[in-house]
Amino acid sequence: MSIRTFDAFSRLSINDINRITNFLFEYSGKFRDSKSAIKKSILYAAKEISGLGGYVFVKEEKSEILGAIVVNRTGMNEYIPENILVYIAVKEAERGKGIGNELIKHTKKYCRGDIAIHINTDNPAIKLFEKEGFKARNIEMRLTR
Repeated sequence: MSIRTFDAFSRLSINDINRITNFLFEYSGKFRDSKSAIKKSILYAAKEISGLGGYVFVKEEKSEILGAIVVNRTGMNEYIPENILVYIAVKEAERGKGIGNELIKHTKKYCRGDIAIHINTDNPAIKLFEKEGFKARNIEMRLTR
């Protein structure tokens, strides 16, 4: 079981994009966004839509996705982190086996610069991120239009 890394240079197929979108939608739990939003973040990471790109990390075993992370690059630094971890999910039956931890370690190793994540305060994954060195720093306030 290895982690597959996708970016602007190692393209995702349409089939992979749809598989990862469906996986993240299914296993993101009550905090999930729409399939359209998830797919857009993957397309941005793969530079299939305009932007700076990013990374998609997928843990698979025998063509079955066990966990996935989507990171988008911001193009900023010092005042906003260079990377934002947009989505992370681990298959429910695989939780507690270290897959999320392994994906985060891979993300930290692969991405240059700071990494931010927006996470709901009720999400139990907060402990996983704290164990990997993430610290609560700001709250997000959003004007939704």
